[in-house]
Amino acid sequence: MATSWHQLIAEDQFRDVAKIATCVGGWFVLVTGNGDALCAVNDRCPHQAAKLSPGRIRRGTIMCPIHGARFEAATGKSIGGAYPDLRTFEVRITDGMIEVAVPNEPPGTAERPIDD
Repeated sequence: MATSWHQLIAEDQFRDVAKIATCVGGWFVLVTGNGDALCAVNDRCPHQAAKLSPGRIRRGTIMCPIHGARFEAATGKSIGGAYPDLRTFEVRITDGMIEVAVPNEPPGTAERPIDD
């Protein structure tokens, strides 16, 4: 599936917020810091389709605010549960701007949060 890069936020502004949730190309994207690396995942819990961005992010782990499912931010892998892994997106810094690559085709209903 072809992807396109989208600018999100200046790297120095991101340091102040530590995470950003936005919609680009129809995809709901959650970008977090994980040590010195940046991670980007689909902002949708695969269990009840809620946005993950209001949940806690600690030690590289994203927690669903609805029912506590946990996912590795770097890989999207489900931790300790029977939930599907999260879709991850490539993220990079170019000329001081954080950018994310999302598929050119918009997400289907199975990949959009219910509260979009």
